[in-house]
Amino acid sequence: MGKHLALNRQDCIACPSCSDCRADSHDAAKQKHMVRYITFAGGLAAYIAALVIEPTNILKTVLFFAAYLAFGSSVLYAAFRSIIKIKIFDENFLMAIATIGAFAIGEYAEGVAVMIFYQIGELFQDFAVGRSRKSIEDLMDIRPDYANLKTSDGLHRTSPQNVSVGDIIAVKAGEKIPLDGLVLEGFASIDASALTGESMPRDVAPGSEILAGSVNLNGLLTIRVTKPFGESTVSKILDLVQNASSKKTKTEKFITKFARIYTPVVVLAALALSLIPPLVIPGQNFAEWINRSLVFLVVSCPCALVISIPLGYFGGIGSASRSGILIKGSDFLDALTNIKTVVFDKTGSLTHGKFIVTQVVPEPGNDKNRLLHLAAHAESLSNHPIALSILKAYDAQIDHSLISNHEEIAGLGIKAVIAGQQVLAGNRTLMASHNIDVPKIQTAGTTVFVAENGTFAGYIEIEDQLKPDSRQAIRELKKSGVKSIAMLTGDNFAAARKTAEKIGINEFYAELLPQGKVEKLENMLKNCENAGTLAFVGDGINDAPVLARADIGVAMGGVGSDAAIEAADVVLMTDEPHKLATAIRIAKKTRRIVWQNIVFSLFVKAVILILGALGLTTMWAAVFGDVGVAMLAVFNSMRALKN
Repeated sequence: MGKHLALNRQDCIACPSCSDCRADSHDAAKQKHMVRYITFAGGLAAYIAALVIEPTNILKTVLFFAAYLAFGSSVLYAAFRSIIKIKIFDENFLMAIATIGAFAIGEYAEGVAVMIFYQIGELFQDFAVGRSRKSIEDLMDIRPDYANLKTSDGLHRTSPQNVSVGDIIAVKAGEKIPLDGLVLEGFASIDASALTGESMPRDVAPGSEILAGSVNLNGLLTIRVTKPFGESTVSKILDLVQNASSKKTKTEKFITKFARIYTPVVVLAALALSLIPPLVIPGQNFAEWINRSLVFLVVSCPCALVISIPLGYFGGIGSASRSGILIKGSDFLDALTNIKTVVFDKTGSLTHGKFIVTQVVPEPGNDKNRLLHLAAHAESLSNHPIALSILKAYDAQIDHSLISNHEEIAGLGIKAVIAGQQVLAGNRTLMASHNIDVPKIQTAGTTVFVAENGTFAGYIEIEDQLKPDSRQAIRELKKSGVKSIAMLTGDNFAAARKTAEKIGINEFYAELLPQGKVEKLENMLKNCENAGTLAFVGDGINDAPVLARADIGVAMGGVGSDAAIEAADVVLMTDEPHKLATAIRIAKKTRRIVWQNIVFSLFVKAVILILGALGLTTMWAAVFGDVGVAMLAVFNSMRALKN
């Protein structure tokens, strides 16, 4: 079994259809399947006819032989190719010598039955693999087919690869967004579920960033391209998923090595079983022991292990992708099961990283609106997140004619003249540099002090907001078996403590520079060397060094972050921290399924091998021990697809 899974070809298991199928046109593929079904029906008819014909009829043998060729020709051909390539000991070789041996001793019905059930197993396996690939196919379907390039001659349909940064494209209702870009004109609702796993459409307008692979549900959009196709979000995600199976787990590597040693051992054991007893034990005949060795060979095929284990991990990766979680390989999926320590970056991971004004506190005699008016006009020419939060709170038109002598002082704040008044807006250091006394304020957020004509006018408090599922994330991680949860941040101690208390984290480190985060993580890694895996969760932009250093790097908000796609091992595309607990749950379920298959397959095979060697079972039991167990293991692996 395993033709269409092509476990020795990484490209096949990682994409929706194997290279054999991709090489054919749709019509050719349909024709190939039709021939397969007709051959199967013809072989089955010949087999049934052979069973009902009188034993002495020569036609019986001919029909059995015809049925054998109908069902077994592909196996015989594969075995012949293996011999030519000097890769003798595979499942095709085992099947071939076992069934040919059955014909040699006159066990025609059993020999054909092995091939029949093998082909039935192939059909069920194709169905199972198709189901497992379905979630990946949905993701592959985000690949855009064309772009409507806007030129002086109008719109021209072209390949996304032919569009350059800065070009203008148009996307009509119902079309896929072909490249990452910025909306210039138009309003529409965008379905980004294939990218983020979120079912709710997102509204876009002029100025909105938009990602390739999303679908324009309504309206006409004009977009300026900001990234070439090869660097677009959709291209990176497709590449990530297509190569997800290239990094194998220790379990998969063990099974591959196990099969290489196991197969020649059982062939030699079967040969010894057919020759030694009749030569050593008086009164024993070769036919009986050859039959036992053939049973031994059929049941010894390692199909159930070789097929179901990679399929289980592939199903787990598919299940995670449907939940908006991209896992870069089955080894990382396996590593998720052993996470005992999780370290979060605060901003962008547990919080939105978008500040809002929480308090406007004027000095006695001043007015809130006046204070906010001064601060907003002073900050209006800055793109700093704090400035943007003040402008949002002001929520009125900025009169740029009032602003003059604007100066942004890095790390301190803004100095400007507003309607003839000298205005300062910034931190305590800026005020001190102009000999302005400000009150001592205990706050968990950021404070912007405002002064007018050298006199303190009041202050504005700004805070980052927790993500709605941050508390849920900590609770679920603790339930999943994570022993230690910590938080690293560059924010001040008060802000870090407030966030940690709100979401239930006991260990946190504040006021850290990027190199400080790496040093803290290094210490944590030393402390948990023998206590499981450490995962770091960051936004993937300024946390790339820490993401790379951790046992598992998990990027938040990775859909819009190139650094996240590159540096992280796992990308939570919906920007929700609780999805890490979901990923751990999927990983643990996948591993349970894989080990169920290993234990069940080896146990059943061991029992039938012993019974076969003792002559207490038949070829029919051997068929179940091979094909039946493989089918059950494959169907069990399909459970990994369900969240």
